[in-house]
Amino acid sequence: MVDDDRRMCGFVTKFLAREGFCADFALDGSAMRDALAATRFDLIILDLTFPRGEDGLSLARAVRAGWDMPLLVLSAKCETVDKIVCLELGADDYVTKPFEPRELLARVRALLRRANGAIRAPAPSPAPAAPPAGHHLMFGVFRLDLDRRELTRQDGARVALTSHEFRLLAALAERPGRVLTRDQMLDLVANRQWAPFDRSIDVLVGKLRRKLEDGGGGEIIKTVRGEGYVFTPPAPH
Repeated sequence: MVDDDRRMCGFVTKFLAREGFCADFALDGSAMRDALAATRFDLIILDLTFPRGEDGLSLARAVRAGWDMPLLVLSAKCETVDKIVCLELGADDYVTKPFEPRELLARVRALLRRANGAIRAPAPSPAPAAPPAGHHLMFGVFRLDLDRRELTRQDGARVALTSHEFRLLAALAERPGRVLTRDQMLDLVANRQWAPFDRSIDVLVGKLRRKLEDGGGGEIIKTVRGEGYVFTPPAPH
């Protein structure tokens, strides 16, 4: 946990310890980096406001650039724009203060399950079986490696994707030709319904489209008016 409030850190880490987790805390960005360099962690709970040094958004960028683990933002900032910015930076979940400890615990467990590949989204009809570890999907000039979480072009160039963009592309690519609603896509990407932020899916789709089109992918993700989106992959080149 990264938060400048020592009492809050002590409460949360002790609460998580009682639930079977080994938890530690850092009071600023410098201590966070030292902890991450010394110990392997499975998840980070990050505040946004710090009286000195880097703010939470800068730390979120640093985490996403240097470490691959779930990131949960726990902040007193409750404006929609703050939540959207954090999600766009790659945060996996956002909880506002004051918070219910049991809800925080449920969010932590859900993120860890999803990181371990145990979460599957509900769907109105049976979904195709999840690909085995190490599997990859080919479409057009692209290769989507589901194990290494990478998207590359035929020439070997890597296409930079945020964690949310990767999850959304993987969810679509694993279900070609099947229309997914925004609610289903939100659950696949974030493991819960975020009704206030349903337009964030449209933002993610727009970014994915631009990245796929830059690689010559054309319109691979198509809009189904009134329903959602469908993945229509071209045959591999």
